[in-house]
This record gives sequence, structure tokens and C-alpha cells, in this order.
Amino acid sequence: MFLTISTTGNEQRPATDLGFLLHKHPDNPFSTKLSYGTGHVFYPEADDRRCTAALLLEIDTLALVRRGKGKGRGGAPDAALAQYVNDRPYAASSLLAVALSGVFSSALRGVCTARPERAAAPLPLRIEVPALPARGGADLVRRLFEPLGWTVSADPVPLDAQFPQWGDSRYVRLVLESEALTLAEALRHLYVLLPVLDDAKHYWVSSDEVDKLLRAGEGWLPGHPEQQLITSRYLSRRWSLTRQARERLELVRLAEADDSEVEQLDNAVEAETEAEEKPTPLAVRRRDAIVAALHASGAARVLDLGCGQGQLVQALLKDVRFTEIVGVDVSVRALTIAARRLKLDRMGERQASRVRLVQGSLAYTDNRLKGYDAAVLSEVIEHLDLPRLPALEYAVFGHARPKTVLVTTPNVEYNVRWESLPAGHVRHGDHRFEWTREEFRTWAQAVAERHGYDVEFVPVGPDDPDVGPPTQMALFHRDDTEKEAKAA
Repeated sequence: MFLTISTTGNEQRPATDLGFLLHKHPDNPFSTKLSYGTGHVFYPEADDRRCTAALLLEIDTLALVRRGKGKGRGGAPDAALAQYVNDRPYAASSLLAVALSGVFSSALRGVCTARPERAAAPLPLRIEVPALPARGGADLVRRLFEPLGWTVSADPVPLDAQFPQWGDSRYVRLVLESEALTLAEALRHLYVLLPVLDDAKHYWVSSDEVDKLLRAGEGWLPGHPEQQLITSRYLSRRWSLTRQARERLELVRLAEADDSEVEQLDNAVEAETEAEEKPTPLAVRRRDAIVAALHASGAARVLDLGCGQGQLVQALLKDVRFTEIVGVDVSVRALTIAARRLKLDRMGERQASRVRLVQGSLAYTDNRLKGYDAAVLSEVIEHLDLPRLPALEYAVFGHARPKTVLVTTPNVEYNVRWESLPAGHVRHGDHRFEWTREEFRTWAQAVAERHGYDVEFVPVGPDDPDVGPPTQMALFHRDDTEKEAKAA
């Protein structure tokens, strides 16, 4: 199993700096014992103009079989001979990816104290892998590497050069070239994509593989057009791990699109506890008011936008008049707790067909949210910065356009009635604002006018004669009269 990494340079920036970046001196061949063989690093050429580092991996097939204990291709129980006669000593695979991580661990992380400026800068790189198993052929190799900035040459290896009529094998000779990538980025690409192309791993895949994938995929995997295939194959098609990885990658993508940190988006639930909260009387009244308003509107298919831990979804599921309920939230943690609350993994088929939980940001249009009878934004808008409200407004009222929209939000005037709430404080540390009744009415009426809705206001909770109710609710109903008149 063989791989070479080459770079070019000049007298001012010698190519032999590659030795510093890999932490392997060109004049000193390096060998290390691995659990399945021995890894060797040496330099076939090393001068100021051109330097090539080679990684040769000698596989101990017997050690691999003993270590595999019947798991994976190295110890396939249905093919005893294949445990000893296989392509593992020759073809790049997850074994080579693990060797890259072990032999070039500092380079993989981009760490180089001797030449930090070289580690952070792109290099002219040429990487060659003489025998790479590619389940999907040369076309898949190009689809995986070209979006990352590589010029790709993937020549199929014939089954037997003396018998061309036999066709090509599943192996390719891979050559990658780029001048726009750092060495660390290049190694991380190989670390993930070599086992993806082989579509097999020599070790048992556990939950920590998700963390390895996300670390190595940082900066490129969230936006890769083949992200779904990469994730599934890297995690050996284990559905639960693949779903976990995709949820976390989607959160990264949303954070990058919003120019914010992942922790800022995934903060709907406190990290220190995921225990089910005891609903306060006001929370119960709010859910009852929402359910009653949905009944009055005649809605059957309902969106709970910003569903959090799923309390409202759970309440709606108890009423058979709601035939489809979709909970949407940007927080993976919140959706996980919601799924646990609803017992989705143990729910009967008929009941499960009525409910879905999906990850999404309300600041962006989403075609999945179109065509519903009603949408609920319960205690959501106050968690957004005011400049983000127009984006939410358009995504819900302008793009999704459900027939009915229910919005609840705290009434800041009522805060003086909370004895435990210090003067001038909002009710929750994540609230960006809390509106008076007049401010809420002004906003809601403007939204209704812009998007063709009628709006009415309903108090939720005790309606204090001086400061109003603790929660205020706006009921938007789409006005289709003008559309119907034009159609007539």
C-alpha cells in the first residue's frame, strides 16, 4: 500500500520544507509499528526544487485477521480464504487513512512550530496513489475531489493488461494536483475520502467516528455536493450515526450562512440538563389557547415553527382533528429531546404517520413548509435579533403562506406583575426584545398588510385591566378575496 506527496519550491521557499510540515526529516527514513503492520516514510527525492515523501504501509494480514475477529472485510465469516487472500496489502483503504492519521498526526492538524507560515499557506501539491479501490468508478473519484479544488486524474486499472476484453477492475491510479490547498487540508481530504471510495472499514464503526468525520471535514464537508454519500459510506451505512452526522453538519451550514457560531444557534435547550420541564400554568394556558384557535380555523395540517422540546407537538398529537403535525427547529438538541418526549421510536405506525420533526432555520425560505393549513410561532420571535425579523416574516408569510398563522409573544407591560423578575429584566436570558401591546399590534398589522392577511388579537392568561395579559397572541388569516375576485 503506497502513497506519495510531492511539492515544488525554489531557493527562497525550498521544497524540502515538506519535511518540516510532515515532521519527518528527508535524510532519516522513519518506521513505526501499527496494530496491523508497519508504516515507513522515506523521500525518493529531496532538494530545493522538488521534494517527494512516500508512505509505504506493510500489512500483516495475520494480525489484521486476529484483530478483526470476524468483523469487516478483513475477517468475513462467509469467506474464510478471503481473510488471508485479499487486496488489503496493496490497495489504499481505511488502513491507509488510519496510517495517515498516526504517522502524520501533527501535519493533519496543521501544526508546525518550525515553519508555521508554511503550514498555513497553500502549497503546490501532487499526490499519487497507484492502486485505489473506487466503488463508483473514476467518475465518483472526480465528483468527490474536484469540488475541493483538486485537478483529478483517475485512470482505471485493467483486470489484466494481456486480456483487455476482460475490462477494467474497480481500482484506479489516482493523481491529485492543486496549488490552492494547504498540506493539512490535503491530508484531511484523503483521511475521509479514501475509506469512502473503498466503501469499507477494517474496524468496527462506533459513535466516535462521527466526531472524527466532523473534525476532518471541518471547512469543506458541510458544503460538499456529495455530503450525503460521504457521510453514509464513511460511517459504514449505519443509519443512526449517519443521521447524527448530517444533523450536526446542517447546523454548521446554517451557522456559516448566518455568520454565527454553532453554539449560538444550538442554544434552545440548556446544556446542563435535558430533563423535561414542568409546565407552568401560563405555558398550559398558552397551549390551550393555541389549540382552541387552531380548532376555530379548521386547520388539519399544522406547522409548529420553533417547536423546541415538542410540548405543543405533543398536545396536538392528542387531537385526531390534526392529521399532520410538523415540528421545525434549528436546534439539534431540542429536536432530540422532542423525539424522546414523543417516543417516536416506539410510536405506532398510524400515529407516527401524523408527525415529523425537521431541522431548519426560520430566517430562510424552505419549500418543505409550503401548503399547510396553519403555522404556529409560539414564543419564537422574541428570540431573534430585530434585524432578523424581516427574514422570518418573508419566510413564513411571504413564502410558506399558510392559511392561518398564530404568533404568541410576551407582553412586557405585564412584567411588573412578576415579583421574582427584577425591574428592567426580560423573562428569559435569550430574549432579544419584549414588546408592549402597542408595539406588537403595530408590527402584526404591518405584516398582515404587506402579505395579504387579516389579523386579530387575543389575550392569553389573566387580562390585567392596567397592564394587559402576560402573553399576547395574534391570529393571522390569509385574505384570499382579492385572488378569488380576479379568478372570477
